[in-house]
Formats: sequence, C-alpha cells, structure tokens
Amino acid sequence: MDRAFWIDKWQANEIGFHKADVNPMLLAHINQLGLGDGCRVFLPLCGKTRDIGWLLSRGYRVCGAEFSVLAVEQLFTNLGVEPTRKKAGALTRFSANGIEIFVGDIFDVTQSALGPVDAIYDRAALVALQWEMRGRYAAHLADITDHARQLLICFEYDQTTMNGPPFSVDENELRRIYADGYEFKMIERADVIGGLKGRCVADEVVWLLN
Repeated sequence: MDRAFWIDKWQANEIGFHKADVNPMLLAHINQLGLGDGCRVFLPLCGKTRDIGWLLSRGYRVCGAEFSVLAVEQLFTNLGVEPTRKKAGALTRFSANGIEIFVGDIFDVTQSALGPVDAIYDRAALVALQWEMRGRYAAHLADITDHARQLLICFEYDQTTMNGPPFSVDENELRRIYADGYEFKMIERADVIGGLKGRCVADEVVWLLN
C-alpha cells in the first residue's frame, strides 16, 4: 500500500474518488447489515466521505482509518465538530461524540485500540489496493473487527482497458481473500453510468459478507 501516493493525492486535491453526496448504494442496502441504534460501523480508508455524516445522523457510531490527516481534518470541518486528538501508538486518534478516526497506516490499527465493531462498510478501500496487498488487508480487517459482517462495494471491468485504482475486484478475487471467514451474497449489480472514470465499461457490485 503506497501511503505517499494517497497523501499526495489529498495534498494536490486530486480526489475524484471523493463523492459530494451520500452513496446511494449505502442508502439502499444499509438494512442488510441488521444494525440497531448505536451500533458501531468501521469504515476502512474512509477519507472525508459524506457517508459518515449520514451514518451518524441515523444514530450509528462510526470509526474509521485513513492515511491523510488533511482528509480527516476536512471530515470534521464538514461535520462542524472540533475533534480531540490523541496519540495511539503509531496512529493519531481523532474523536468526538459518536466518532473515532485513526490517522495513519491501517495495518497499525489493532483490535484493542479499535474496540468492538458491529459491521464494516467498505466502499472504496479494497478496490484501492493492488492485488498483492489484498490478502493481507482482508486478513487484517477480519482480525481487528472479529470478522464483523461487511457491506462491500466493488467495481468489475476489463483491467486491460484501464489501470486502477480503483481496481477490478470480482467474486473469484473476493473468495481468494475472504473465503475462510465469510459467506457471500451479491445484493446489487449496476452499470457505472458513463463508464468508470469516463473511460471504460464497468459494473458496480454490492456484496454482503457475513
């Protein structure tokens, strides 16, 4: 995982992956996670996604991990909240009522630091990782969350037509990295309108990992 690559993207404001609105697939399928009020949702590589504000507004608690301190500062600014900052080993924890974000390398996040998690919402983390990193990421994510169920959004496209990120991650790849700990259910498949980055035909696929 190239931490410098993503930090540079945020510094240069090259963040086409950041969406101005809440992800419609989250709105449509959050109920698949079976969460009650006050349940805690983990967002890996969360950036400053608007999805966090929506989850908080629905009564969920949110925790996340993100490389870029700039992204996390902008997240809290957008939320209109002044966070408390505290060192947590190699990480810095930004926290406020109902939300904790760990800034640094996600592989430095431990289960004890993270605390109990009821579900994972992975919208843009797995698809940001190259092939050789995905197995390690999947094992680490399952370990620190005690195999919490996941709402996972992936892209599928002909990887020869465009290099990622986001990368194409299909069912075979999911089974390669997650089969030991999860069962899989495809919830939705939809065309990416206008093509991925306007360059290639792609599907967006929503999975429930349980």
